Amino acid sequence: MTDQPAQVFISYKSEDRARVKPLVAALEAEGFSVWWDAHIGGGTNWQKEIEQHLDAAKCVVVAWTKRSVGDDGHFVRDEARRAQRHGVYLPVCLDPVEPPLGFGETQALLLKGWKGDRTDPRFRALADAVSACLSGERSAAAPIHASEPRISRRLVITGGVGTAVIAGAGGWALFKPTAAAASNRIAVMSFSNMSGDPAQAYFSDGIAEELRGALSRVGMQVIGKASCDAVKDLDIPSAAAKLGVANILTGSVRRSPDTIRIGAQLVGGKDGVEKWAQNYDRAPGDTIKIQSDIAEQVAGALSIALGAAKKAALTLGGTANAKAQDLYLQADALSKSADSAEAFQKMIALLDAALAIDPNYGDAHLGKANSLAISAGLYATSPVQLAEMLGRAEVSVKRAASLMPGSGRPGAMFASISASRLDFVAALRGSEQALTAQPNDGFVMRKALNILPWLGDGVQALALADRYIALDPLNPTAYVQRGLCLYVLRRYAEAIDASSKALALAPQRSGLRLDIAQSMILLDRPDEARAVLAKIPPDDVFRQTYEAILAARSGNRAGAEALFAKIRAAYGDAASYQYGEIYTQLGDTDRAFAAFDKAVEAPDPGLLYLKRDPFLDPIRRDPRFVALLTRLKFPA
Repeated sequence: MTDQPAQVFISYKSEDRARVKPLVAALEAEGFSVWWDAHIGGGTNWQKEIEQHLDAAKCVVVAWTKRSVGDDGHFVRDEARRAQRHGVYLPVCLDPVEPPLGFGETQALLLKGWKGDRTDPRFRALADAVSACLSGERSAAAPIHASEPRISRRLVITGGVGTAVIAGAGGWALFKPTAAAASNRIAVMSFSNMSGDPAQAYFSDGIAEELRGALSRVGMQVIGKASCDAVKDLDIPSAAAKLGVANILTGSVRRSPDTIRIGAQLVGGKDGVEKWAQNYDRAPGDTIKIQSDIAEQVAGALSIALGAAKKAALTLGGTANAKAQDLYLQADALSKSADSAEAFQKMIALLDAALAIDPNYGDAHLGKANSLAISAGLYATSPVQLAEMLGRAEVSVKRAASLMPGSGRPGAMFASISASRLDFVAALRGSEQALTAQPNDGFVMRKALNILPWLGDGVQALALADRYIALDPLNPTAYVQRGLCLYVLRRYAEAIDASSKALALAPQRSGLRLDIAQSMILLDRPDEARAVLAKIPPDDVFRQTYEAILAARSGNRAGAEALFAKIRAAYGDAASYQYGEIYTQLGDTDRAFAAFDKAVEAPDPGLLYLKRDPFLDPIRRDPRFVALLTRLKFPA
């Protein structure tokens, strides 16, 4: 080796060197020592040089592109395979491509369209992953599992808690811009972090998200963050056309210990003409006043009258303490990438610190409730621990409700907690009430769409999914929700179309293929379903469940039983709901109902789907099924 070993090795196709160079520069600017083959000197044995640095690296970032996944990408695949064996494999996709067979188990970070900005959330996620790999906190290649697995289909529906979803431009061809943008329809782009410190990106992103919430509360139709981030590299007219908005709000934040400078600009979406702009140079403690002023000025510029009630709504759930807000924004930023019990504990600690400063901070109470409820579903290891965590979540959400009169968010959160407790009447009622209070709020719509298709009116749930898409047209989760509504309505071909659109927007989310596969199974297209499932990691419990169901439906009882045994060895009683689905498809109704009894004891949150699950249609007329629905008090 001609020089000292670097921490990070970059594996890429030589034709992609110009695209990889900004990535190398950004990682070096973060303080990582990086080796790539541009360092190879003349006259050296280049193959041996590469091998030595590859073996010495503690993290190998593999850049998957159209070239590197192609027939000529064998060197990249060889390097990736060696990195996998050493437990240091960390994949990124510079194009919307699937990593080659054998490399799909570890989710790749999508960097398509990234321009070298170190404050970009996609790069921040990569930098955090590299740091975790170097510190030995976890292997870069290791899939993340709870120490005691809990199975919740809802996590597949939403793509996982805190999973960063970046919509690639390649999926836009499937989505037509709206014909005419309503005058009160606005996109708030993530504010640029001009502080010179990438660690401050959470603050500039958080300011934009706070403004989205404020403008939504005064009656504007505000596009969701995922869709705004998907078009951030476009010019204003092009972004406005993609999102179907009349106006776009942009801004920047520069923060120092002594001063905060926030600039905001409202421009027309059609022509890019400035309608309002303001720069604020204030003391750091004035951040919240600046936010309120920006929201008021934007409303005024768009001729939206703000009476006393709407002015109060601008700050509903907020705080007057800048330090408390900063802690809240740190927790909110962490939620985008939280993938362990420890990460959720850190989030809750940040929110507790914010509440210690301002006990009347409604959003912080709501955030704590959400963190506790999600963490309970993922990491609780016993019914007692699950009940304890959900109890703490309920206390927090009730406090939030008392501080946020008129907001639908606490009600939506309480509905989610109720569903986890298998209190389906309260879950349905809470969702409907939350939508009545705030019908166009993204948080409320997402929570309600996790519940309404399974407990409420399916046609109304589909209409809600369509409204969600209108407000977040480039968010893959919106299309996932539409697909599941169609699936529950037994409109399987349309469900496949919606799920395919979600996959086009987020090709790195292999779990989205599950929704396509389940509809294909029910359309009696088994070969296509198997081909789709083959692209999902082989140890995925839902892939194994659907493969067992395929075996059962084809008459291969031995194959179904073998897959059942494999799932049971990994998950024990935690997958009892899935066992019930498999045995229903096998025609073994006694064992199916025994599995559902186990699911009730757990309690398994998958029971939410019992009443509408198409895979349970064969036992729907069995008196034991009717008795089970009655026992669980499903709404009529």
